[in-house]
Amino acid sequence: MTEIDAKIDALVPAWLTLPDIAEFLGIEVTRVRQLVKEGQLIAVRRGENRALQVPAAFIDGDKVVKGLSGTLTLLRDDGFTDAEMLEWLFTPDPSLPGTPAQALTENRGTEVKRRAQALAV
Repeated sequence: MTEIDAKIDALVPAWLTLPDIAEFLGIEVTRVRQLVKEGQLIAVRRGENRALQVPAAFIDGDKVVKGLSGTLTLLRDDGFTDAEMLEWLFTPDPSLPGTPAQALTENRGTEVKRRAQALAV
């Protein structure tokens, strides 16, 4: 779990707590924690209580956004930290257009993964 800095906090438009995610996904909070531990979600400590929170853009209704897990794996394999992954996912990319996180929610994961793979070169 990463401490959030002001720059990344400003990039991410909305956050969800782990209990909120558990409710949306219809699973136990312990399973959400497992998803974070497995690297399928990124959680950071933020707010007054320093509660663990995940970008709301990572949840699509009752499931994790398609392509997110694979993208996070690619970025992690490229040596990105959680904070660097969040910054990359939520920084506008004119070639997409929009942010990689938006592209994932719009089912354009192939384009996002292609850009993530190019980062390793």
